[in-house]
Amino acid sequence: MTVTAGVVAVQGDVSEHALAIERAAPRHDRQVEIEEVRHAGAVPSCDVLLLPGGESTTISRLIHREGIATELVDHVAAGKPLLATCAGLIVVSSDSGDERVETLDLLGVTVERNAFGRQRDSFETALPVKGLDEPFPAVFIRAPAIDTVGSGVEVLAEFDGRPVAVRQGPVVGTAFHPELTDDFRIHDLAFFETAGLSTA
Repeated sequence: MTVTAGVVAVQGDVSEHALAIERAAPRHDRQVEIEEVRHAGAVPSCDVLLLPGGESTTISRLIHREGIATELVDHVAAGKPLLATCAGLIVVSSDSGDERVETLDLLGVTVERNAFGRQRDSFETALPVKGLDEPFPAVFIRAPAIDTVGSGVEVLAEFDGRPVAVRQGPVVGTAFHPELTDDFRIHDLAFFETAGLSTA
């Protein structure tokens, strides 16, 4: 079976995320076709979606301008998986703490932008993640943190006492950049292990 994976390509690490999805799929006897989503009309044909990091105000503005935002909401409403990383997490939250970001309210969390410092404060840590046997090498770059978690939201990982990875229904959000390592287990977890796309 071929899985169509859409990567919202208005900003962020598009090719790195695409590679991680492609590496995860064979473990589940799946082939992947990557769709780079830049305009409305591409999302409905996607089985899974990824909203990368970047700058949350820019991402929010562009996905609304291009008509992608409504399609993302419809995708999740249909029960299809969405992985949102770093700034993507901010955009899918219920409250970004910044009126310039028109959030999609797909995750019942509030977030704090740049909670772990600016670019120069970037770091990597071995992060225990629920559902993974070994810690994940999480890369934090201008990373947000989750302030509050609503009902129905499962915390998958915490750092320094604050949630940094969560799941609600088909949506997984991470404050870190899982695409910046050779470890594809977060993509596997979001798209295959718990999303009904695994045949293993």
